[in-house]
Amino acid sequence: MNNPSAHFSSGPCRKPPGWHPDQVFAKAVLGRSHRSPEGKQAIQAVIEHTRRLLGIPDDYLLALVPGSDTGAVEIALWNLLGARGVDVFAWDAFGLDWVKDITQALRLPDVRTFSAPYGELPDLAQRDAGRDCVFTWNGTTSGVCVPNAAWLAPPSADDGLVICDATSAVFAYELPWERLDAVTWSWQKVMGGEAAHGMLCLSPRAVRRLETYTPAWPIPKLFSLHAKGEVDRALFSGSTRNTPSMWCVADAAVCLEWIDSIGGMPAMQARSAESLRIVSDWIGDGKGAYAFLAQRPEARSMTSICLVANQADAAALKQLCARLAAENVAYDIASYRTAPLGLRIWAGGTVDPTDVGRLVETIINYS
Repeated sequence: MNNPSAHFSSGPCRKPPGWHPDQVFAKAVLGRSHRSPEGKQAIQAVIEHTRRLLGIPDDYLLALVPGSDTGAVEIALWNLLGARGVDVFAWDAFGLDWVKDITQALRLPDVRTFSAPYGELPDLAQRDAGRDCVFTWNGTTSGVCVPNAAWLAPPSADDGLVICDATSAVFAYELPWERLDAVTWSWQKVMGGEAAHGMLCLSPRAVRRLETYTPAWPIPKLFSLHAKGEVDRALFSGSTRNTPSMWCVADAAVCLEWIDSIGGMPAMQARSAESLRIVSDWIGDGKGAYAFLAQRPEARSMTSICLVANQADAAALKQLCARLAAENVAYDIASYRTAPLGLRIWAGGTVDPTDVGRLVETIINYS
């Protein structure tokens, strides 16, 4: 393993620069139960470190849940929805998955779906504040993100809940926590942690929904946020519903410490913004070999930068991606399987912008 920070990774996300397994072993509570005092303390330390770095309000609850971001979103949907009508906004593969869950699995009777094709946003102004709202902050498969939170007014007592899938956005964007009620993400996106574990953050309004509303469907044990008829507060203080990997918990702690060491959230955002600038300078007016998939500049993702090939040639693009991987320039950067033919460049905060510059130069030289 010549460069573990580059080659030991999950999904499209690089480990933090300088990462090494020895850092994780030094922290990991291995061979001990996650329910032991040491195990719970390690989990809770990651939760509180995350809260501090992201500026999550003290009265919001934060838990480690199974199933990566997907599991966290499912837990939020199954526990919180059904009390009133829901508006769902979708413009990438995962957003469309939440539409299917809500309409086909939960079979809610009062659902309004606002969708858009790859590269575009639906009309966010259609949101009705009196209804629950589900949306993805950053479209990981489309490279399209919401440009701001202006369409989400500060909630009143009578407003519905806002459920936000924020993976690949958390640690890259300043989230308006006061306007969000259930926020989900995973460790591997942006912060460079390991897969299979998700985070679920709940506002006081979401907790009140849990305390006053019982869904019409049974909740699987793995999804449950209740114990003995009450909200299970232990889940938000270091306990977990099932057994987590204590290696991954320690790895998350290492990643969070690295973020602190470079200057916290401002530094993470600056690194992603610089990578996007480098790609933008290359793409220019979009009349060359590639163009941004996202039509609006203000809605272009800083982390999952998606490009469409202007001259669609699947064989040539496959050959390019294989050559980039063989020469250790970039890995797995072909567009998502259901997206238009092109490239998807991961540019979260663990990626050095100079490496994105080298990638651009290499693609230009290969063309």
